[in-house]
Amino acid sequence: MSDISIDDQTGHLFRVDKFVVPASGREEFLSRVAQTHAVLRAQDGFVRDVILEQQSGPGEFNFVTLVEWSDPDVLDHVTAEVASMHERIGFNPRETIDRLGIRADIANYRSLDI
Repeated sequence: MSDISIDDQTGHLFRVDKFVVPASGREEFLSRVAQTHAVLRAQDGFVRDVILEQQSGPGEFNFVTLVEWSDPDVLDHVTAEVASMHERIGFNPRETIDRLGIRADIANYRSLDI
């Protein structure tokens, strides 16, 4: 993976995905998130995850997912496992995002000790 950020104290990597999901796509989106996170939770290096839905406020993103990994070196394997699952079930994330009108902001983050 390119441009991986690492917490200098723990070595943990945080994957944060933010989404704008139209109401009409909510159920399908959440179903796909559940399928994907089930695979993530079973991987070596998984620490925890959180799936959030906005309840109030002016923010544009109505869903945020966070996954904490113990070591960035697991990401290549995790990415391959998720892609394999998507292929097995015939799920194309790009097609679904486009079809449902979802906008996504996806990135890896590191914790700062400030």
